[in-house]
Amino acid sequence: MHSTANPQGLGRDERMTDTGSHRGTTIPGTSIPVIPEDRPKPPITPKVRDDIRYLGKILGDVIREQEGEYIFNLVENARTTALDLRYGELSVAELAEQFRELDPENAIPMIRAFSHFALLANLSEDLHAERLREYEADEGHPKPPSTLTHTWERFAEADVRAEDVAAVMDRAYVAPVLTAHPTETRRRTVFDVQKDIAEMMRERARILNAKKTARTQDKLEAIDQVIRRRITVLWQTALIRSVRPRIEDEIKVGLRYYGISLLEEIPAINRAVAQSLQERYGDEVPATPIIRPGSWIGGDHDGNPYVTGETVGLATGQAAETIFTHYVDLLHELENDLSLSLRFTEITPELEQLADRGHNDVPSRADEPYRRAIHGMRGRVAATACQALGHPVVAGDIHEKHEPYASPAELLADIDTVDQSLRLSLDDLLADHTLSDLKFAVRTFGFHMSGLDLRQNSESYEDVLTEIFQRAGVAEDYRSLTEEQKLELLVSELSSPRPLIDPVATWTEETERELGIYRAAADAVKRFGREVVPHNIVSMTTSVSDILEPMILLKEVGLFQADKDNPKGSVDVIPLFETIDDLQAGASIMRELWQLPFYRNYLQQLDNQQEIMLGYSDSNKDGGYFAANWALYDAELALVEAAQEANVFLRLFHGRGGTVGRGGGPSYDAILAQPAGAVQGSVRITEQGEIISAKYGDRPNARRNLEALVSATLEASLLPLDDIENPERAYAAMREISDLSQRAYAALMHEDPGFIEYFTNSTPLAEIGSLNIGSRPSSRKQTEAISDLRAIPWVLSWSQSRVMLPGWFGVGSALQQWLAEGEAVAGSQDDRVAYLKELHQRWPFLESVLSNMAQVMSKVDMGLAELYATLVPNQEDAQRIFGIIREEFELTVEMFRLVTGRESLLADNPELVSSVRNRFPYLVPLNLAQLELLRRYRAGDDSRQVRVGIRLTMNGLATALRNSG
Repeated sequence: MHSTANPQGLGRDERMTDTGSHRGTTIPGTSIPVIPEDRPKPPITPKVRDDIRYLGKILGDVIREQEGEYIFNLVENARTTALDLRYGELSVAELAEQFRELDPENAIPMIRAFSHFALLANLSEDLHAERLREYEADEGHPKPPSTLTHTWERFAEADVRAEDVAAVMDRAYVAPVLTAHPTETRRRTVFDVQKDIAEMMRERARILNAKKTARTQDKLEAIDQVIRRRITVLWQTALIRSVRPRIEDEIKVGLRYYGISLLEEIPAINRAVAQSLQERYGDEVPATPIIRPGSWIGGDHDGNPYVTGETVGLATGQAAETIFTHYVDLLHELENDLSLSLRFTEITPELEQLADRGHNDVPSRADEPYRRAIHGMRGRVAATACQALGHPVVAGDIHEKHEPYASPAELLADIDTVDQSLRLSLDDLLADHTLSDLKFAVRTFGFHMSGLDLRQNSESYEDVLTEIFQRAGVAEDYRSLTEEQKLELLVSELSSPRPLIDPVATWTEETERELGIYRAAADAVKRFGREVVPHNIVSMTTSVSDILEPMILLKEVGLFQADKDNPKGSVDVIPLFETIDDLQAGASIMRELWQLPFYRNYLQQLDNQQEIMLGYSDSNKDGGYFAANWALYDAELALVEAAQEANVFLRLFHGRGGTVGRGGGPSYDAILAQPAGAVQGSVRITEQGEIISAKYGDRPNARRNLEALVSATLEASLLPLDDIENPERAYAAMREISDLSQRAYAALMHEDPGFIEYFTNSTPLAEIGSLNIGSRPSSRKQTEAISDLRAIPWVLSWSQSRVMLPGWFGVGSALQQWLAEGEAVAGSQDDRVAYLKELHQRWPFLESVLSNMAQVMSKVDMGLAELYATLVPNQEDAQRIFGIIREEFELTVEMFRLVTGRESLLADNPELVSSVRNRFPYLVPLNLAQLELLRRYRAGDDSRQVRVGIRLTMNGLATALRNSG
């Protein structure tokens, strides 16, 4: 490489200010226009590019200082030649040749440099978005969609009735469910350093926008030094883990978000919703805590042999300890604050009695009843925690002097006693502060904090029950029974209280592990309440027997009490429909289940509510992007109809991944795009990997994202959303397009004999396992079949090679063929084009599907993808398959433009255009370095530098693309 080092550092690019000669051009290898930088922008200082340049210069200085001039120039050379590529002065093949002589030892600091810059660019963009929101608020702009204020305005415009609001809030339940799916490539240490830098950048912006004083420059220089120190720490910190994280580590990471944001923001939003709705619609609207979080971390044993009874106990115990400690801290704050004296205030008799039970006989507290009362409440919470956890959560012996609370309801009763007494003496301002925070926290979190879901696949349940039934003499080979025979046996056993398991028997390792998990769940329920393990999810559900099988295990540990006419239990067994076929069969399976009198009796004591989970990742991998999205929507239509026929209240759980290829995209838009009747005030959504840190890594982001979930849920439940005439014709059109899309997808993915070799060799699939980004194996089985591969490595592999195939393939062919010969809409091709354009404008489903697809396609780079194809040994097949992929990509862009009427993929999203454009010089070197190191590794170079270099490029690209799988 020739040296063109820029003394200004990594963030500098003089050509980025050019708005003339490149106006209207596109970034090479993509369909993304180079938007001129002179387009109208709000007057926000500093601008996003100012921050990128500032941080890039400091990073460049640190690299020069730490690694020397040669490495700094190597990095700058790679960056400037990538800019030559962007401006058409160099081809991607020519640039790739320059990486052929790359020394692996020097490649590592270069890769790290671009990875760090990508991380700092992300930070700069997030800060810019934050400033934009603040600017719009200061300028009096209308509150945007996805905010509660906007929702209340829409309710007023639509004249929503109080009785409808009350009915929705009676069952309101919005649950972000944190999972440990391995998609977060950043180490927690890196995340913490990034957070520190962000806070310094906020302070820097405040100084730059404030009135200049004699000390302004001193303050800015001090911030420069802090940021330089943190970037130096970042540079000297390993970007990737040296060992795979354990489940124990994942549990700790998941719980950290409660301390960072969720403990404060969830109750705050619950209180805001309850108060706003009661002010607008009256006290008949129940003050239901609408957000109640969940977790899979430690309980999801589907394909993860490391989940055991011990991890279930650890996850539930640490969650409970977190919330007990939070309550003790809030009560300690209240005890200090409420120093009200009997000489100046009046109290209720109930408060006086509570104070007398406080066991606080310090003379100075004699006339301070609130302090004495709250001291007792704090002691009882500490005693409750000690009893449930087996160890104290606070120093001292306060827990020994008080009786534990029997339930959260008892604690709430004491809180109400304090509240009513404060309001008696007109101290509403005091009651509405920390005490109200505590009240809504207890109503939200109970003594468990978050419900832990158990999840296992149907095949494993069948294996376990086959062993249990054989040993109990109930069935010699349960696995071989017909579905009818299985149902007869299961219903019989679930109607009988007799146990099946000999407590002293020995079992196979798998069965013993499953029994241990359920025993631990039962123990957690006993210690922390029934909401601690509220759900049991059955993945790969294909029949009614699959849903009933885990109920046998629940019965054996006491979480289900068998009785034909009055069965009882606290755990909702949830079928998970994942593949296209399973989604299509879901409604018929549920109809059959709901016809069982025994099961309907069980549902009655669960408030006649059935939760069903829909799998986004595997349906996409199975049938392609459009087919999966339509299969999910169509399944919801059928499930809503079946539930209404059976008079069952339906709650849907959406198993969405972070990326669009795994069901990702804006949650607000996704909820509003659901069919009528699919939300009903209640929704659960998985949150995983890098999405968790992006959404809940600080309080402002957490507030905004939680508000979006609540706003969308309430709007989808109480406002008319679809504005399409003749829905059945629209559904018929989507079914035709979906079928065509699935055929196009299957022709390559499942039928082309060369595809498996192409996929496994043109992407870093085999190397992903070395990333150490999660405790769980990347495949359910040790096979090369795509069906057995987990969706995460499937999507991650395609994103690394810049194809992003799961987020778009098959859509172009389907739209082209349907426009030519679709039967759902009579007339000419022009008539069908006009019809799809109208649907796109009126129907949230189609608009959301195409918008999310466009965002994915904006990150595709076919020039780089073609280079990855050269890694495939069979080049004849490789070039043929790559040709199919490229043609489909170009066709899909063409069809997108035709249907939406937009000139480019991101015509409605200039911020993302700018983001893609700004990142281009930092993505290309990472891809080219990865390509060269993969080539060497597969040729037999197993050196540490090559292996580490590959892992670093995967981490860097995942960071730069802002999606890792």
